[in-house]
Amino acid sequence: MNVVAMLVITLCLSAAQTPVRAPDHLERFTTRQNGKWYLAETGHAVYCYGPVMLIRQPEGGLSRVATFCRGDKTVVPLKD
Repeated sequence: MNVVAMLVITLCLSAAQTPVRAPDHLERFTTRQNGKWYLAETGHAVYCYGPVMLIRQPEGGLSRVATFCRGDKTVVPLKD
């Protein structure tokens, strides 16, 4: 192999092993260990790191939601 081909292979392998980082504004919520348990609208308990917020509903009105919860949920509607 020539030097250029070896360089391309080396760069591809090193790029594939680089871990993907969360954006800085999300990382501060997911790396800290203090959070709180909430009762979701579905009746399940969820552990969330972010603040509780009010969001507008499409039919009008407001809904309380917890943000940055464990798992893949960014916003979870809360039971009032």
